[in-house]
Amino acid sequence: MQTEWQLQEAKNNLSQLIKQAAGGDAQVVTVHGRPTAVVVSVEDYARLTRRAGGKLSAALLNPDLAGEDLDFSRSRDIGRNVEL
Repeated sequence: MQTEWQLQEAKNNLSQLIKQAAGGDAQVVTVHGRPTAVVVSVEDYARLTRRAGGKLSAALLNPDLAGEDLDFSRSRDIGRNVEL
């Protein structure tokens, strides 16, 4: 099975390329001999883009968040003197 396609070849055989990607074989599309895009199955895409922790709001509301490790102190420095 082919896994690397030149762009024109990919255009001409799009249905075959999609079937192979849907079967779990990632398909690489090249332009001028350089890998440019990868076609993967929907399942692989969902797995690759899934967030591990969920929403940010859920993480911030989590009582197990290690607050003792955070430093909230502010510097009392007022900056530098600037003459205009």
